[in-house]
Amino acid sequence: MEQKIYYEDYELGSTRTTIGRTITEADIVLHAGQTGDFFPHHMDAEFAKTTEFGKRIAHGTLTFSVAVGSTANVINPVAFSYGYDHLRFIRPVFIGDTIHTKVTIHNKEDHKKNPNMGIITERLEVINQNDETVLVADHLLMCQKKAAL
Repeated sequence: MEQKIYYEDYELGSTRTTIGRTITEADIVLHAGQTGDFFPHHMDAEFAKTTEFGKRIAHGTLTFSVAVGSTANVINPVAFSYGYDHLRFIRPVFIGDTIHTKVTIHNKEDHKKNPNMGIITERLEVINQNDETVLVADHLLMCQKKAAL
């Protein structure tokens, strides 16, 4: 779905929540193959039994990728991702956990060098099936202003 959402259209405090996605063993194996991260916490069930978690955990980068991907349901031709700040892995995600992402418009500011653009900060909270936050991050979105038209 394509929708033009300009800087001025974003309202501080507004939220949206994605649908859930269950993390599978296949997700972990594929992510390891794509990234080269075969760390035993993710891949070795016997090793993982000796850790504080007692079983394999999903890669933090896998959790982040799935969470961010679930938010990408609108194509906005007047905005683009400018990056992520303050990424933290709060709790582990296990095989079989279902996660969803809550997105809150946290901040708006003018771009320092381009008066036709603004930066929207979306606060991402990734939440598991037990209503526990497992990951947080701030998504910076570069967005055109209506005044630039």
